[in-house]
Amino acid sequence: MSQSIVVIAEHAEGRVRPVSYELAAFSRTLQQELPAAEVKIVVIGNTIDEVAETLARKTGLGVSAVQVPGLAGYNAEVYKNVLTDILLDWQPSYVCTAHSTQGLDFAPGLAVRLGAACITGVEAIMKHEERLCFRRAVCGGKLMADVRADSPMVLVSVQPGCFAPDPTDAAVPGTIGQLRMESAPEQSVSCGIIRKSLDASAVTEAEVIVAAGRGIGDRDHLDLIYRLAALFPKSAVAGSRIVCDQGWLDYAQQIGVTGCTVAPSLYIACGISGAVQHVSGMRGSGFIVAINADPKAAIFNVSDVCIVEDLTTFIPVLIETHGKRYLNRIVSHPFEA
Repeated sequence: MSQSIVVIAEHAEGRVRPVSYELAAFSRTLQQELPAAEVKIVVIGNTIDEVAETLARKTGLGVSAVQVPGLAGYNAEVYKNVLTDILLDWQPSYVCTAHSTQGLDFAPGLAVRLGAACITGVEAIMKHEERLCFRRAVCGGKLMADVRADSPMVLVSVQPGCFAPDPTDAAVPGTIGQLRMESAPEQSVSCGIIRKSLDASAVTEAEVIVAAGRGIGDRDHLDLIYRLAALFPKSAVAGSRIVCDQGWLDYAQQIGVTGCTVAPSLYIACGISGAVQHVSGMRGSGFIVAINADPKAAIFNVSDVCIVEDLTTFIPVLIETHGKRYLNRIVSHPFEA
């Protein structure tokens, strides 16, 4: 078993997904605990030269570009086949993937094939009794657990939004190695991507987001959410997955692992429990206000202002009593509010 760390990069349509840079930042943090460990990024696909060059330039890490003829897009079966062969040969100590729809699709099966431990949803790296532990949320985000593995190889899926990447290019680009492997899916095939006509930019570019969760209780209560959002310029209404699954909001308005990742100046969470899948999509917000009737809601763990109240009671009062002036003050001077 080698002292090495392997990062599985995500890319789509010739572009590196932002979470890949977060994985690079995570690997750097992990490397501080394993100074002798080498970090290598793996990119899998058919035409990936530009993706590999971008990753090497921006991260300064070595990149292995694995060319798989005919693999136009992501396929879990091919990823598991290719990565199993590579990683059994390399025998790294840690394999890092994103805790995303893609990572969750192939990582558990890959861990089984490798005989590796699989720790998902990692948010931080800790040390306990001189041994590495990985912190992850449990019980719907209400508690945090520090987990360590006893197996020689550990596969870790990293929660998006927890490790900020360096926005500048590396001083020295990483080296790029080329591999070619033949692998064709036998049980599944990609039929292409169907895009929604609604543009998600209204949510991703908003300076203020008012988000609705299951706790709003009824679709009719969305009117309160829209009224609150209307107080602010450059605002948008968004929601958690359950709200979008119920058809109350469009999926282009969904925040979280399977939706948009946002970082507005102000994020107002209304009736949102705070599941880690949702929090990962809004963790980078400048200031977070949460309104929830449950005093133990997990959303309060990441909020700057916590309001324990029924939102149908609180929001009308907030709107009527100079809510705009107060909340604008929070955005401009959060520590004076």
